[in-house]
This record gives sequence, structure tokens and C-alpha cells, in this order.
Amino acid sequence: MAFLLKNAHVVDPAAGIDGIVDVALEGDKIVEVGENLSADGREVMDLTGKYLVPGLVDMHVHLREPGYEHKGTIESETRAAAKGGFTGVCSMPNTDPVTDNGTVVEYVKSVAAREGHCRVYPAGACSKGLKGEIIAEMGDMVAHGAVAFTDDGHGIQGAGMMRRCMDYGKMFGKTFMSHCQDEDLVGDGQVNEGVVSTRLGLLGWPAEGEELQIGRDIALARLTGAKLHIQHISTARGLEIVRAAKAEGLPVTCEATPHHLFLTEDALDGTYNTNLKMNPPLRTAADAEALVQGVIDGTVDAIVTDHAPHAAWEKAREFELAPFGTTGIECSLALVLTNLVKTGKMSYGRMVEAMAIKPREILGVKPVSIVAGSVADLTVFDPETTWTVGADGYESKASNCAFEGMELTGRATDVFVGGVRTLADGVVC
Repeated sequence: MAFLLKNAHVVDPAAGIDGIVDVALEGDKIVEVGENLSADGREVMDLTGKYLVPGLVDMHVHLREPGYEHKGTIESETRAAAKGGFTGVCSMPNTDPVTDNGTVVEYVKSVAAREGHCRVYPAGACSKGLKGEIIAEMGDMVAHGAVAFTDDGHGIQGAGMMRRCMDYGKMFGKTFMSHCQDEDLVGDGQVNEGVVSTRLGLLGWPAEGEELQIGRDIALARLTGAKLHIQHISTARGLEIVRAAKAEGLPVTCEATPHHLFLTEDALDGTYNTNLKMNPPLRTAADAEALVQGVIDGTVDAIVTDHAPHAAWEKAREFELAPFGTTGIECSLALVLTNLVKTGKMSYGRMVEAMAIKPREILGVKPVSIVAGSVADLTVFDPETTWTVGADGYESKASNCAFEGMELTGRATDVFVGGVRTLADGVVC
């Protein structure tokens, strides 16, 4: 199929483009970028008033399959990704069976190829069964397409074990994505330890329970030379530790989620809304502001969702019994546009870096740029559309969204994955 995408405002810092140009697609590639391109033999799409950027990638997503299909499936959650404007996601390994060997990686890839609405880049576990005891079959997983290693959802508790994983796994050139949680210190913590935990009578989760492991894993990255990526960073002090590591020249990156950027512990009240229960928990307003500044200045490399679907009955339980996690992949782009770009805090170019360029770079997957010869993974969005989260339901199998009812500006209208439309005029293909 051949397309001519006309009159879009194209933004791609990697290609040095920030203006209105035409983009021609043939097969799975971009073949021309310029003004007044020929429409011969091409389906013309007039994108006047819309923005076209390299396809967005969310490098932290829970697809739930295999094993937890009552929460979500590869089909349903990649459908949600397409609706949100994403061309690719990195799937976390806390499935059942755990993605700790090549067979499960191959399963995820094959189902995604057959049923998926975007590219799926599987992450493999660092340890067998996510137990933090025995190194997982890293070489086997890489051979089958794993792009990174993580024990997300748990975090490796033993420093010696984390060191062994890094020492062994660095030969494959992959990044270690670290869920930083000192379980002995966090214990049964439910929300950020402080005023709100006291007011609501809920067990507190101290910021230090995250920061101690951030510092530890950075020290191990220094020791081993392995590439380290701090997942869902949530505290100002944790960000400062990462900033110092970067200044030292260590191979350290980090990510932040929309819920840690745009929500705080103050959102928790006497309704005990379990959609606001996530891991790590919502922190203070000062923490959120520090993270926003980190996104703006580039200390936070990537914006991710940690999209975590759950069945309605699971979230309907008492707060301390409900699982951690919120969905967010369908509204992530709009949240960034509304809160950062539209307010003038951040440029469209910086948004593209944080949501398209850096995620691919950290995962070591092929870059995408708006230049001839690049694969045609593209996101188109209308920056002026206003809509309400959840008003029209969700493409995800789950509805546990922390941003339910929020009015946002900006929304994806069209998505191309390898030149194939996966979202057309806001409807998943």
C-alpha cells in the first residue's frame, strides 16, 4: 500500500525537521519527505492541523498474557496501545509462566505477530521465576528476541545476585531495567509514607525503600559496566542520585510515568480509590514537580506508562487487598500534551525524544526517523481535540485508570506500523 501524508506538521529532532512537509510511504518504508510530493498511485491523506512524529514506543507495559488473560491479552492491550498512538511496546516478564526462557519469549512474539496491533518487544526476566535466586536463561532469551532484562514487579533483593546477573548478562549488550524496591524496608506498605498514609490509616511506603536500591544498582553498574535503566522513578531524591550518576558518565538512564508526573498522594482521600494504588506509590507534590523538571531537562530519559490492567473485581476489594497498578497507555500522549506541551513547559521535539527516540535507543531496537529509507512506524495526532478519559470506554480489557474522568487536549488519530494503518481516524483497525 502506498500513502501520501500531506500537510502535517512533522516533528523529528533526529532528522532536524519541525515544519509542514509531505511524507510518502510505500510498502513498509518512508520513500520521500518534502514539499509538494506527487500523489501518483498513492492514497492521499490530508493531515492539515495535525502533527506527524516517529512512532511512539512505551518501554514499560504489562500485556498479562500468558497466564493472566482475565486481566488483559496481547490483543487487547496492543489494541489499547494503538488507540493511544503507540507503534511499539516493551512487554514485562511477570507472566505465568514467567518470561524467563526463549520458549515464552517466542510465545509472546508469535501471538503478537498474529493478533497484535503494534510491535511487541519482549523483556526477559533476570532471574528464574522472578525469585531473585538463579540467573534466568539470558542467552536463550536474547536468541529468541528479548530486548532487555528485568525482574519488574519485584526487584532483585540481593546485591550479590544483581551483580551476578549484570556480570553475566552484559555480554549480550542488553540493558538491565531495575524495579527499585527494598522489600525489607517497604514491607506491606500501601501508599507513600507521610501525612496521607497517617490520615487514611494505611501502611506507609517510605521513599527510601526506592532510593536505597537506586543507589545500590548504580553502584553495581559502576562495578560491572552493565547498562542500567531505573524503572518508574518516583522521588526527587532518587532522581538526584540518577543525575549524579549521569554526570559521572555511568551508563544509567531512567523513566517516569504520567501518574508520577501528574498525580500526587493528595489525590488519595476517604473514598480509598484503588485505581490510585500503584507501585511505587504516588508521592508528594514536590516529588512530582522534580520529576517534571527532570523530564524537561532530559534527566528523565523516557516517559512510560507501566500500563497494568486488572480485572474489575480485583480492584473492587479493600484497598490493602487490591493489586497495585493503573492502566494509562490510551491517555499517556494526551496527558503529556495537556500538562507539558500545551502549557509551554516542553517542546514537541522534547516530547518526541522522551516517547519515541530514547525508548528505542535504551532498548537497542532499530531507530525510526522521518527520512527516506526509514521504516514507516508513524504516529499522527490532533493537538486540539478535547476528550474525557473513560467517557467512551477503553480498548484495554481493563478500566482501572487513575485518570478516569479527566478532560484532556490532544489525541492520536492515525498510526502506521511498517506502513500498515493500525489506527484510522481514531478507530483501531
